[in-house]
Order: sequence, then C-alpha cells, then structure tokens
Amino acid sequence: MALPAGIDCDVHPAVPGMRALLPYLDPYWQEQVTVRGIDGLDLASFPPQMDAHGRADWRDGRAKPGTSLEALRTHALDGFGSQLAICNPLYGVLAINNEHFAAAVARAINAWLIAEWLDREPRLRGSITVAAQNPELAVEEIERRAGDKRFVQVLLLAQGDAPLGNRRFWPIYAAAQRHGLSIGIHAGSTFRHATTSNGWPSYHLEDYAAHAQSFQSNLLSLVHEGAFAKFPGLIFVLIESGFTWLPAFMWRANKTWRGVRAEVPWVDRPPGDLIRDHVRVTLQPTDRPPSGADMQRLLEQLGRDDMILFSTDYPHWQFDGDAVWPDGFSDDLKRRVLLDNPRQAYPRLQEAQP
Repeated sequence: MALPAGIDCDVHPAVPGMRALLPYLDPYWQEQVTVRGIDGLDLASFPPQMDAHGRADWRDGRAKPGTSLEALRTHALDGFGSQLAICNPLYGVLAINNEHFAAAVARAINAWLIAEWLDREPRLRGSITVAAQNPELAVEEIERRAGDKRFVQVLLLAQGDAPLGNRRFWPIYAAAQRHGLSIGIHAGSTFRHATTSNGWPSYHLEDYAAHAQSFQSNLLSLVHEGAFAKFPGLIFVLIESGFTWLPAFMWRANKTWRGVRAEVPWVDRPPGDLIRDHVRVTLQPTDRPPSGADMQRLLEQLGRDDMILFSTDYPHWQFDGDAVWPDGFSDDLKRRVLLDNPRQAYPRLQEAQP
C-alpha cells in the first residue's frame, strides 16, 4: 500500500537579509534601519555558503538556500509528495538586545512570511515568530496573528536567556493554548551565552552537538517548573532536536524524580509520562543507531507511536537524496509519522484532509 501524502513539519524559508524586511517594518523602524545602516545586516544562523546550510542538489546558484519559493515547491513539496509543510523561518530575533526592535523584526518576519510564502502557496503553513525576550510583546504578536488559521504554532529557540519552563514564558504558553497553537522549540541560540555548560566551544561541530543538551535542559525545566501541569492541553514540538536520546533521558528523569519529588509536588506523575503526553519531535535530523533492529528497539522504548513527526528540514543538509526514512520504521509507523501524528500535534491541521 502506498504511503499517504504527508505533512512536512519543518521547512525553512530564508529571509534574504534585513533589506527584504524593510517593506514590512513601520515607518519609524524603516528609518532607523536605513539611517543606522542595518539594512545591510543579515541575522541568518549559518554563513550562506556553509555546507550544512543547504544540500548541494537543493542550492540555487549563489543565492541563500531557502530563498526561492519555486525551489521549495520543487524540492520539498513536490519532491516528497507533501500535502502541507510548516514554515519555520529562522532569523536572529532573539539575539537582538533592544526588545522593541526585536518585536518589530518579529512582526516584519510574520508579515513577510504571509505575503511572500503563505499567500503564494496554499500548501504552506506558518509559525509565529516572537521576541521571547519580552513575553508581553510576544503575546501581542500572537494575538495579532492568531486569527490567521494558517499559523499553527509559536516558534521559540532552544537556547535563550532562561530555560523555557521559567514562569516568565507562561503568558506565551497561555496565549498559544487559548488559540489552539502548539509551541515549536527549534535548535538555535541567542549566542550571548556559551552554548555548552563548560563555556564556548572551538568548533561548529561542538556547538551543533551541544543543542541536544539544551533540549534536555528545557524538558526538565518544563516538567519541574510545572508548565505541563499548568497547560494540560499544550503540545511542545522539539524541532531538530534528534530523538534517540529520549528513552535514556526519560529513564534517568524518572529515577531522579523518585528520589527528590517532594521538592516538586505538582509533578504528580513520572516525568517520562508527562513528556510522552506533551512532547513531539521532528524526524530530521535523525541521529540513527547502527541498524534497523536497534532503531526498532529504540522506538519501542519511546513508549508511544505518536511522538515523531515527519520533516525534511529543507533546505538544510541532513540526509542524502530522498533517504529521509531511517532504517527500522515500519510502513504502519511511517503512515502515522507522515499524517496522523502531525494532525494530533497541531490542532489547526486537523481540518486539512488528504
């Protein structure tokens, strides 16, 4: 039996640079950006020519990978037969110290996403970019965009100024839950703080691998600060986190909780149970074990078959050719990962039928 047309939960339309956002900024910030020379700035996460920023067969000359809607249609939507794809534009909003400017850039990114991508391609859905360093301004942006049902989640980064279970972020979660939006936590950082617990690394490889630790820290924070208890209907999607570390992580979280749970009485169930109920993870990149049998064993240890969501991470370089599926995924599980799991993770996708 053929697999269904799926939902790609992580594609990356790329902002070409600050100049591309000028039409979507209000007049005050247009003037500030132009007068101060910020219009030539690019707050992208990767240098454009870095291999990890775009697969060779997904590049369009010297243009920044992810800036072409036509290429996204050809390579991601048509290439993988996806009926829908969720756009996660990664731009350095969280790295801006001026909270008002950060909020203005977030507004501009969302307006740019609507005009340049969502309005031009009906198969695309969006994530609301917010300036999380100021939750009040972040909530204002959620309220501004929530009426557009094409937005399905609020987008946060895994490394910021505080772990994401901290109560300062709860207004963001309350707004998301109120509007039927999920919370997407994507690999990324403010880069104002060291990306490892031991200081700054020397190489990109170290920084890349350290992101798994940031996701783990945030999971512990969300559990033990009580965010999962406070927002019982909210789903948190870990994007580009990997997932093969989850079984061992949940086992250790449960073991530790049993010894010191008196400190957090609102955590009334083992952390692993809460994580299975509230957390979903994207498929790519997959830190796959050596064999399909090992992967099957790991999937059993996850304890649920609805936690993994299909993704390509387009246009980033995480797998070769069309080998998006790691060995060890049965056809039945692939069907869930492609369609059923994304619909459950994102309430606003439940209206979309194949």
